[in-house]
Amino acid sequence: MVVDRFTDAFNRHDPDALALLLTDDTVFEDTSPAPDGQRTEGKAAVVAFWREWFARNPGARFEAEEMIVSGDRAVVRWVYRKIRNGQPWHLRGVDVFTIRDGKVAAKLAYVKG
Repeated sequence: MVVDRFTDAFNRHDPDALALLLTDDTVFEDTSPAPDGQRTEGKAAVVAFWREWFARNPGARFEAEEMIVSGDRAVVRWVYRKIRNGQPWHLRGVDVFTIRDGKVAAKLAYVKG
């Protein structure tokens, strides 16, 4: 499924591979800033966001803990891990994906805490 390929490309920090998985009009809603997160629209803008994010977060990874798929929607419960201030750190959250024509049309992210 495209969500598995998205997670794999993300964990390799490969924005070019992510670009192949996105619709031209894709939407990404980040978890910050509170309360609603930053909304980024369009493939080029979303890929630029991830390219910059990867540069700031080397070694960061998402691990899917559970995925529920229904029609054109996928909900993924995940744990995000990275090293912060020299110590292992993690955060849990959920992504709501909309899939269209086998590509990610939207990824809306939510976190605990």
